[in-house]
Amino acid sequence: MAASREFDIIVYGATGFTGRLVAEYLSEHYAGRADAPKWAMAGRSADKLAEVRDLIGAPKDIPLVVADASDPASLDAMAARTQVVLTTVGPYQLYGEPLVAACVKAGTAYADLCGEPGWMREMIDAYQDAAKASGARITFSCGFDSIPFDLGVLFLQAEAVKRHGGPAPRVKGRVRKMAGGASGGTIASLTETMKAIAKKPSLALLLKSSFALTPGFEGPSQPTGLIPEYDAATGTWTAPFVMAPINTKNVHRTNFLLGQPWGADLVYDEMLMTTIGDAGKAMAEAIAKANPFGESKLQPGEGPSKEERENGFYDVLFIGEYPDGRAVRASVQGDRDPGYGSTSKMLAETGIALLANKGEGGVWTPGALLGDALIARLTEHAGMTFQIEE
Repeated sequence: MAASREFDIIVYGATGFTGRLVAEYLSEHYAGRADAPKWAMAGRSADKLAEVRDLIGAPKDIPLVVADASDPASLDAMAARTQVVLTTVGPYQLYGEPLVAACVKAGTAYADLCGEPGWMREMIDAYQDAAKASGARITFSCGFDSIPFDLGVLFLQAEAVKRHGGPAPRVKGRVRKMAGGASGGTIASLTETMKAIAKKPSLALLLKSSFALTPGFEGPSQPTGLIPEYDAATGTWTAPFVMAPINTKNVHRTNFLLGQPWGADLVYDEMLMTTIGDAGKAMAEAIAKANPFGESKLQPGEGPSKEERENGFYDVLFIGEYPDGRAVRASVQGDRDPGYGSTSKMLAETGIALLANKGEGGVWTPGALLGDALIARLTEHAGMTFQIEE
């Protein structure tokens, strides 16, 4: 990929709610810095792009690029102008493939917020070889699904190897606390996935597997995470966690892409911690029966207020267990709501990390491609904390 391209990063979908937050972060956080990327905003309407540029207070000279998912030539032209494309235009199973194809063709790095494993598997099967040949690094799931979990397990296992000489064969991801709901885009993606399953029932079997994103490899049986249970490791009752079906697949794909340093027999699950005793049990059972997205009326392009985003947070505990009773604990925290405030910073910093990373082309996870370098960036810039717990 030519380093002499016109732009370092293009934010595609900048007129949408999350895309606007990504652009706002780049504009504010990197203003006047020596390491500021050359970046541009892209979307379907030049007028709307200009309006958003003014709304977020970005410099008037930030370039605007008109590109549309229904016009592949415009996507080809956009991909050829930049080193990295960050896209928030979903659901990706409706609008994503033309941009993936354009980036693969141009050898351009790509990062998105996709939590749609059926579509991701289709893209892996269709574009892995071509991306490897062109040098394009296609990186899915660069937001709350699944960076805190993908990198959290990576961080935990590094400590496990350091302390005990080998990875933990059993890892639990436990969401301790979280404030802030799912985005309108996430809800729309789930809706489209349900429609896809109705048209192609075999997709349901793929989505059930924790190894849906590891072509040719099927590991050991994994916990379903669908039934409330008492977790002795945390001393609390736990409930199903809505993002587990995508996060667990990405964790296993990272292990797969890295050559299975955590073992071919890794068992990993995610659940939501409630509290102790009968109250915890009742709470876990209520969560299991509830609509995971509640009564949200959010549509794609909509989201919470700045105050709500800034008051949001998350805290995820990871527990690595060995058969002889040894254990290692780590945690990942974020200082904004997971669906928007923290997600927008994660995607932006993934873009910056992709500029510095010189890895091979292919279809990647953030953990497998960027690993410790991305952890360092998120810790320094994005309000995230990775720590070992004693």
